[in-house]
Amino acid sequence: MKTPICDFVQNYIDSNAQRFHMPGHKGKCRLGVERGDLTEIDGADSLYLANGIIAQSEQNASQLFGARSFYSTEGASLAIKAMLHLATRYARTKGVKPVIVAGRNAHKAFVSGSALVGFDVEWLYPSNGSYLSCDISAEELANFLDSMQTKPVAVYLTTPDYLGNMVDVASIAKVCKQRDVLLLVDNAHGAYLKFLKPSLHPMDLGADMCCDSAHKTLPCLTGGAYLHVSKNAPVEFCEGTKNALALFGSTSPSYLILQSLDKLNSYLDDGYSTKLAQYVAKVDTLKQRLSAHGWTLCGNEPLKVTIKTKPFGYTGDQLAYALNKSGIVCEFHDADYIVFMLTPDNGELGILQNALCNTPKRDAICTAPPKMSHPQKVLSIREATLAPCVTVDVQYALGRVLADLSVGCPPAVPIVVCGEVVDKVAIEQFQYYGVTKVCVVK
Repeated sequence: MKTPICDFVQNYIDSNAQRFHMPGHKGKCRLGVERGDLTEIDGADSLYLANGIIAQSEQNASQLFGARSFYSTEGASLAIKAMLHLATRYARTKGVKPVIVAGRNAHKAFVSGSALVGFDVEWLYPSNGSYLSCDISAEELANFLDSMQTKPVAVYLTTPDYLGNMVDVASIAKVCKQRDVLLLVDNAHGAYLKFLKPSLHPMDLGADMCCDSAHKTLPCLTGGAYLHVSKNAPVEFCEGTKNALALFGSTSPSYLILQSLDKLNSYLDDGYSTKLAQYVAKVDTLKQRLSAHGWTLCGNEPLKVTIKTKPFGYTGDQLAYALNKSGIVCEFHDADYIVFMLTPDNGELGILQNALCNTPKRDAICTAPPKMSHPQKVLSIREATLAPCVTVDVQYALGRVLADLSVGCPPAVPIVVCGEVVDKVAIEQFQYYGVTKVCVVK
């Protein structure tokens, strides 16, 4: 598969042109990557008005993913906001109130998208009580949708989630289609799912739009991502996608990231599915050996190893600290879990296996996280986000209305959402997860 962006940049480097244009480093190497860092000069195309090399590269990506695929150099967060804008505008063109039903484990980008775009949210709460997961079934979703007084324009789900749990997208897509409701998926952790056989990618399972973080699970520079639009989605989506991305994105997209996305097409087209299948088998073997050793694994995502650590006698934080001293750095850890994100570029897994299997088992830790709060909503997300606010210690937040999110990344999943009242259970969760201050409406 051709790489038009990379080819153009290499030709420009070879030309030794005098750079009387941005960026200010003029191709002089301090980090070692500057020569390939360009801007929208003649021939380089423009990301949000693409009709040249970027358009050609996006067509290559579309061919690989079987959808209309658009690049983001600002991660899946940009793609999420654009996706939400498209769905909300679609509702307004039909003359209906923009309401989106969303799994409660949505990334903070979804919440900021609501504040910026101005749609209402109806939350789906998980039955398992974890704020990081939302194990909704098709039957549960159908019952929820049928009980609503206002028909939503879309259902929004995060799958795979940070702990490696995947919902049944195909069954959920059927529920949405039967009710003429769009299905939007935050697939940031699952770009590689397209290349499994059979594919488990949301676009092959019936989603109308989804985002992928190429950089999370594929060999791409950080910030590389996609917004995929189904070929069966309303025509307005494809026609408006570039404008939607431009609405929230920088006018100076990174050409280093664009080259990474461009080169990735060639990599994926050159036997990646076979390489992935072989590596998934290795990860399956690792999971089996860890389970046999006594570790409690959770989640069903093929390339993610998530361990519930307390039954083995450790908090996730304690285990992460011990592994870090041995040179093993995980993706995420908290009091209950440790998460390892794997790709074929990790190579052999013996070091990780030996470290975990040589960890001595201790008495189980029986403390459980606080139950999940279902806080009362008194303001819309947009109203609360734009309201005057003040930061207070968590212990003084009881009864106050949250104005801004108090979560970092990872996992960037809010415990309480803007516009909701901080209740006693929420305070217990804040304290359990180490949140000491929150921003509330004055």
